[in-house]
Amino acid sequence: MDTSLTPRTASISTDWHAVMLIIGSGIAASLQVGKVAIATPLIQQDMSVGLAAAGWLMGIFSFLGLLGGMPVGTVVAAFGHKRMLLAGLGCLVLGAILGALAPGFTLLLVSRVVEGAGFLIIIVAAPAILPYVVDTRHQALAFAMWSCFMPGGMALAMLVGPWFEAWRILWWGSAVIAAIMALGVMLAVPAAAREDIAWHGKLRDMLDTLRTPAPLVLAGVFAFYNLMFFALFSFLPILLMERMAVSHQAAGALSALATSANILGNLAAGTLLARGVGRVFLLAAASLIMGVTGLGIFLSMLPALPTFLLCMLFLAVGGLIPATLLASAPIFAPRTVLTPLVVGLLMQGSNLGQVIGPVAIGDAIEWHGWTAAGLIVAAVAILTAMLAQALCRPHMA
Repeated sequence: MDTSLTPRTASISTDWHAVMLIIGSGIAASLQVGKVAIATPLIQQDMSVGLAAAGWLMGIFSFLGLLGGMPVGTVVAAFGHKRMLLAGLGCLVLGAILGALAPGFTLLLVSRVVEGAGFLIIIVAAPAILPYVVDTRHQALAFAMWSCFMPGGMALAMLVGPWFEAWRILWWGSAVIAAIMALGVMLAVPAAAREDIAWHGKLRDMLDTLRTPAPLVLAGVFAFYNLMFFALFSFLPILLMERMAVSHQAAGALSALATSANILGNLAAGTLLARGVGRVFLLAAASLIMGVTGLGIFLSMLPALPTFLLCMLFLAVGGLIPATLLASAPIFAPRTVLTPLVVGLLMQGSNLGQVIGPVAIGDAIEWHGWTAAGLIVAAVAILTAMLAQALCRPHMA
């Protein structure tokens, strides 16, 4: 029986079971990011490595995403979305097992490359399936739900991670979760239709995507957003421990709570888009609110509790942006089949911001204090709003 699908029309019901499995696969992927953020002190103690070396365990994901977004999108379009989603989950399982068994730091770093490859494949392949299993009336909501995968997985890691005395147990747990998701995808997610195009045509597909202005604008907005997001997220536990004088475990729980607020913004974006609120308005308004709240957070103008509430508002409103960007990918793709390439380009922009953000903000804080971080976030917020306005221009798609 042919289980391949074409994009849904309004007369076909949404396969919510498949949607949940796709989102679950994303959460399994983002868990691989969050587990290192919370387990770094344990890894340093166990393997006697410095903070700079341990930073590579996190940074390798951003490096792979920065270089491989569109190439992976091309491979996904060629070999099929479901097939590549399963391959990505398989990489997560293999990488997590290798890491859990790693006798030293070198093999652990190699295992992170395998996990990073799986992460990148999943975040490109999974959302590309959504147009094939979701009624057109529900696509904005489905993409908003999908965009919750990153804060959801990272919040889960921050919440659960501090309670493990051995980091290897966390690695085994992440392997089991990825394996369960792979089984679910194999049994319940249909294969999306794909074009059988010769590999020489793939270069043309990439050029078609890059020649279309809107995907480049979307990628730029994602880069600026992630610069702002990771400016706070990367230093949130430290900020909380300094401002609120809480323990490492309490800082992890509070960071998980604040990060979970990002999910509310993701879901709100789907509802607002479905009700006809403009994409450009959502992107620009959310960016400017992040800029204002960022100033309030980093300038130390308020007591500890109001500052934490501002952190939650910053992350909640910020959640409107990735959900809106991902929901826009199929709309601005030159052709529906090129949606994975647009998503891949978005991930390259996302990872560019993720790479630049912590470095730029870390240097600014080191040399000029927390105030400099607030000023950078405010400036980037204005640039993000201005760039989003470009989507209103004629001939953008």
